[in-house]
Amino acid sequence: MSRQMSREGRTAAMLVGILVTMGALAWAAVPFYDWFCRTTGFAGTTQVAAATPDHVLNETVRVRFDANVDKNLEWTFRPMQTSMELKIGEDGLAFYEAINNSDVPITGTASYNVAPEVAGYYFSKIECFCFTEQTLQPGERIEMPVSFFVDPDLVKDRDASWVRDITLSYTFHRTEPKQAALDAAPAGNVN
Repeated sequence: MSRQMSREGRTAAMLVGILVTMGALAWAAVPFYDWFCRTTGFAGTTQVAAATPDHVLNETVRVRFDANVDKNLEWTFRPMQTSMELKIGEDGLAFYEAINNSDVPITGTASYNVAPEVAGYYFSKIECFCFTEQTLQPGERIEMPVSFFVDPDLVKDRDASWVRDITLSYTFHRTEPKQAALDAAPAGNVN
């Protein structure tokens, strides 16, 4: 009888261990995937840079601009230019326009990517409206800049050296303002 209990105890401990491991892996999957995409440019994820490279190539790249709005966001959102041609390594500055078409303040956050996906590792943003939430008052219109460059190492990459057309795409999603979310959180649950 005690041998049977011992076997059942080991089985139960193994099952609990498997559940804890699976839970930990599930918890770590999202931040790991985010880190992986930012590090490798996977899925067209762009990079963040502090400054432009110290050299500019005599080769050009055309950057096209795309804008989308989630169906739950009552905004008009569009690029203020359809495309821009610049030298590889040169700093580019583009603007997007957002208008709140509702009669209430709305906060939105932009998700982004580039196409082709292989260009994500070489497309770097220095400053972008997508780094922070944007809150627009009813009827408010704003122009939002994005400062970027295409890393000269692009031409050295066997898989990406052919890229000379890149599409930078943003989609704005409605979000709960961070301060409002903190104010609404029950006491003791604020992180």
